[in-house]
Amino acid sequence: MKYRKLGNSDLNASEIILGSWLTYGGGVERQNAEACIHKAFDVGINFIDTANVYARGAAESLLGEVLQGIDRASYILATKVYFPMSDVDRGLSAAQIHKQIDASLQRLKTDYVDLYQCHRYDTETPLEETMEALTEVVRQGKARYIGFSEWNPSQIQAALDLPNVEKFVSSQPQYSMLWRKPEAEVFPLCAANGIGQIVWSPLAQGVLTGKYLPGQPLPKDSRAANDQMNGFMGDLLSDRVLTAVQDLKSIAEELNISMAQLALAWVLRDQRVTSAIIGASRPEQVVDNAAASEVTLSESELQEIDRILQPALPQSAAR
Repeated sequence: MKYRKLGNSDLNASEIILGSWLTYGGGVERQNAEACIHKAFDVGINFIDTANVYARGAAESLLGEVLQGIDRASYILATKVYFPMSDVDRGLSAAQIHKQIDASLQRLKTDYVDLYQCHRYDTETPLEETMEALTEVVRQGKARYIGFSEWNPSQIQAALDLPNVEKFVSSQPQYSMLWRKPEAEVFPLCAANGIGQIVWSPLAQGVLTGKYLPGQPLPKDSRAANDQMNGFMGDLLSDRVLTAVQDLKSIAEELNISMAQLALAWVLRDQRVTSAIIGASRPEQVVDNAAASEVTLSESELQEIDRILQPALPQSAAR
């Protein structure tokens, strides 16, 4: 496993991060979740990403129990705030940030998180209020650093322009071979201001594993077939995209790597990306995904990937 420094922080993050969206505390049985977490540490992953809203707190609670007994200084722990936790608890107001960080720390059974992230931008709360509250959280020692997920360039710049507040060190955008939109503006702006990228869905919701075949029914046990889990998939399941993904298999076979490793190595080719978040329901998936940290794609291989995929990219996902 290789490691990269996260933005203007002192966090040395593994290139592969274990996430808990749709899995831990929810869709994955506890014994499998525990096995995945322990296997992650075995293969050198030192970063666990979660959110208060994942399984409405259950993901944090499970992590809090499983991580007991593991040296807290040996891993990076990140969580998020914004989405509804009840009919009245949501957003990035000062009251919510202080309430939710305390609740997250209680569930996670820890005194602090290394990274506290705004899960989305809150248009109903003044940015100054949000940033001042996050600054207080850091200065109280409840979080070491702050970050955001899926903010647009103007929102990021507005936060950077505020005086006397903590500065963001991380951005968490959706990014993959099939979703390249952050490359145009978010990546350059963040790179110029010491903000690293922790990307989610690098396997495009599993599409880049090649398991979905054009013209064929969706596997019954797959994320794409589950209406509670497929909300972000959209055009990724078109025959045009699925056919192009099948054409990538020849590249993976020539390199003797899995399709998942190919997709993760492609994301990590960009040095502006600190880490890629993976989800796993079995320890074997953790092992396979982690091995992508050792894969380097040549310029000719990158060009071939672009040749295959560019005509199939959804317009909204292109650079």
